Amino acid sequence: MPAAPESVALAFEELRPGDRIVVEHVVTVGPRRWTTRTSGKVIRTERRRHGLHFRRNSDDKVFSDVIILELPDGELTTVTMDEFTTVRPE
Repeated sequence: MPAAPESVALAFEELRPGDRIVVEHVVTVGPRRWTTRTSGKVIRTERRRHGLHFRRNSDDKVFSDVIILELPDGELTTVTMDEFTTVRPE
């Protein structure tokens, strides 16, 4: 019997409030590497401007895509998207 196909990754632009998703993120610190998973209901998505980059020109605009999730226990959390983040339907 063939294995069930994996769920297709969702693009940030496809997310809508009320969607139930699982976010997987690869974290690398020095030689260590691990994967974290967060699942919950999308409350909203945002593109936030930030100043994380040191000594940039004052007119440089740096943005991050973020997802605000409601966890199963009701807690709210914010997940910042990057190239190591995968979003799948729950």
